[in-house]
Amino acid sequence: MLAVTIDKTNHIAVLEPDGPLTEKDFKEAARQVDEMIAEFGKITGIVIRAKSFPGWDSIAALVEHLKFLHEFHAKMSRVALATESVAAHIAEVFATHFVAAEIKIFSYDDFDKARQWVIDGEKK
Repeated sequence: MLAVTIDKTNHIAVLEPDGPLTEKDFKEAARQVDEMIAEFGKITGIVIRAKSFPGWDSIAALVEHLKFLHEFHAKMSRVALATESVAAHIAEVFATHFVAAEIKIFSYDDFDKARQWVIDGEKK
C-alpha cells in the first residue's frame, strides 16, 4: 500500500509505502498528483517516507513506478527521501541520471527537515 498525502498549501505530495508497492498504488498516486497540478498548475516536489524500501509486488508495479517517475520528474524541483534504507543511496545515484529533480536523502527521523527542504525548492 502507498499512502499519498497532498499538501495543497505547499504543492507537495508525501508518499509513505507500507508493504510491497503495487501497480494500483502508482496509478492512484499519479491520479492525485495530476489533480494537484490541474488545480494549482504545479507540484513543488515529493517527499518519500519509508523506514526501508518495501519492493514491488510484481513487474507490472515496477513498470508503473517507472512511468510515474517519467511522467512527473520534470514537473517538480525536488524529491526528498526520509529513510534508513541503504537502497536509497543506490537509487539516488541511479535516479540522478534519469530524473530532472534535485534529490536528497534524509534520516527517517528527519522527515520534517526533508519536507521543509522540498518546500524551500519552490523559493529557488
